[in-house]
Amino acid sequence: MPSPPPPNLYLLDLQARGLLPPTQAATIAAADQARPFSLHYELRALLYLGTTLLAGGLGVLIYQHIDSIGHGVIIAVVAGLMAACLGYAARHRAAFTWGIAPKTSIGADYLLILGCLLFVVLESYVQYQYHIFGDQYGLATAVPALVFLPLAYWFDHRGVLAMGLTALASWVGLTVAPLAVLTENEFWNDHIRGAAIGLGLVLMAAGFYSEHRGRKAHFAFTYLLLGSNLALAALATVLLDGIMHERFLAGMSTALLMLGLCAGLFWYARRTHSYWFLLLAAGYAYFVASCIFIQLILALGDGLIVAGAFIYFPASALAVVLFFINLKNILHGSTGAFPASKSPSAS
Repeated sequence: MPSPPPPNLYLLDLQARGLLPPTQAATIAAADQARPFSLHYELRALLYLGTTLLAGGLGVLIYQHIDSIGHGVIIAVVAGLMAACLGYAARHRAAFTWGIAPKTSIGADYLLILGCLLFVVLESYVQYQYHIFGDQYGLATAVPALVFLPLAYWFDHRGVLAMGLTALASWVGLTVAPLAVLTENEFWNDHIRGAAIGLGLVLMAAGFYSEHRGRKAHFAFTYLLLGSNLALAALATVLLDGIMHERFLAGMSTALLMLGLCAGLFWYARRTHSYWFLLLAAGYAYFVASCIFIQLILALGDGLIVAGAFIYFPASALAVVLFFINLKNILHGSTGAFPASKSPSAS
C-alpha cells in the first residue's frame, strides 16, 4: 500500500509548532494531492480566442466573397448575428447593481464580446462601402465608444469596458490630430502626447473615483491599468524627446512627473496587493532612472560614458534581481494607515 504523500511546507511548519498532529497533516496532504486540477482559466482563454477567431474569420470570408454575396446580404447577416448575440446576452443578464453582478450564464459573456466585435465589423464595412461618416474618422471611432461604455456598465463586463476605453482613446487621438496619424506618420506629435497624457490622467481619476465611491469598484483595475499605461507611455516619449534635443529642464520635469505617477502606482499596488501595478511602477521608474543617468553622463562629457555604462548597467541588473527576489516582501509589507482592500488584480 503506497504511503500518503508528504505534507507541504505549511503543514510541516504547523507540525513543528505542535499545532497539527501528523495523521491529520498526512490526510490533508493526501486530499490536496487528489484535488482535481482546475481548467477554468484555460477554458476561458480558449473561448476568448475562439470568439476573436470567429469574428476575424467572418471578416476574411466577407472580403473573399464580397462580389458574389452582395452588400445587402453581408450587412443583413452580420447585423443578424450581432443582434442574436446581444439578444442572448441581454436575456441572461443579471439585474443591474453597482457591485459585482452575479454571472447567470458563461456563454452570455462571450456572446456579448462577439456581438461587440461584430458591431465593429458591421460599422467598418458600412463605412468602407457607403462612407456614412464621410471623412470624419473621429466620429467612426466615437460610435463604438458611445455603444460599448454603457454596455459595459449594463452587463457588468470589464472586457467590453476595455474595448470602449480603447475606442475612446482612438477618438481622442483622431480628434486632436485628424489626419496626421494617417498621412504623416506622426504618431507621437505634441498634440497626441498631450491628449494621451490628459486622457490617461482622466482614466486614472475615474478608476480611483469608482473604487472610492463604490460605483463598479471592480472596474477600477481596468481604468487604472489603461490610464496609467497611456499617460506614462506618452510621458516617456516626452522624456526621450527632451533628451534627444538636449532640453534638460523639460526632461527633468517630465521625469519628476513620471516618478510621481510611479509612486502613486506603487502605493496602490501595496494597498491592493497587485503585482500588475507593482511591476508597472517599477518598470517605468527604472526607465526614468536610466534616462536621467544617460542625460547626466552626456552632460558630464564623452569620457565618462564607457565608465558610467560599466558601473550603471551591472548595478541596475543587480537591483532588478534583488527586486524580483524580494517582490513578495515588497508587496505584502506594512502598508501603514491604508487598509489592504482586495481588488480584482490582486494575485
